[in-house]
Amino acid sequence: MEELSMWFDLFFRGLFLGVAASIPLGPVGILCNQRTLSKRLKSGFISGLGAATADLIFASAAFFSLAMITEFLERNQLLFTLIGGACIVFVGVNIFFTNPDVQIRRNRTGTNNYWKDYISVFFVTLANPAFILVYVALFATFGLSNDMGRLNGAAMLTGVFAGCALWWLILTSTINLVRRRFTRVHLLWMNRIAGCAIAVLGLGAVSSVLIKYIMNELL
Repeated sequence: MEELSMWFDLFFRGLFLGVAASIPLGPVGILCNQRTLSKRLKSGFISGLGAATADLIFASAAFFSLAMITEFLERNQLLFTLIGGACIVFVGVNIFFTNPDVQIRRNRTGTNNYWKDYISVFFVTLANPAFILVYVALFATFGLSNDMGRLNGAAMLTGVFAGCALWWLILTSTINLVRRRFTRVHLLWMNRIAGCAIAVLGLGAVSSVLIKYIMNELL
């Protein structure tokens, strides 16, 4: 009974931790919201699950101190940031030029590619390995450490994934409430605004890498 109580305690700690880690909205949040509005709730939520899966990998690396993975990600952080930034720019430009009429027809015929929604957000999120440090800080805040054992750690990490998924469900469900109020013109402008915002964030990431590289070369 005590072990079961501890399992649930760690699960719910992980749940709150996952929600806390997912709340800050960046390009992934904008992308999930845009897909919810232009496609369906299912598309936005599945996109969020892609981010939650990547978060689970980051949380596992941080919690179990997977030194080899963590060291590899940190050593190649600039490269991953550059690739991730370029992917984000590509996604932003693609959204900017997306014709809402095409998406409306896909919604009516049920031909949305949900697997593509999932995998694209998964890789965009995974391209930011610095997020491991966020989980390191959150573990310390929630009083979690890897000396609790692998089974208890698995309970906590299950909670992390559930928390991330819960946040994306809440966010996309909330956005979906106003989805039917959007006309074709609204969707067109939303694609323009969301595409620009995502592309600018991606350009910011790429620029930061190039500035760091130039500074390192000069020094």
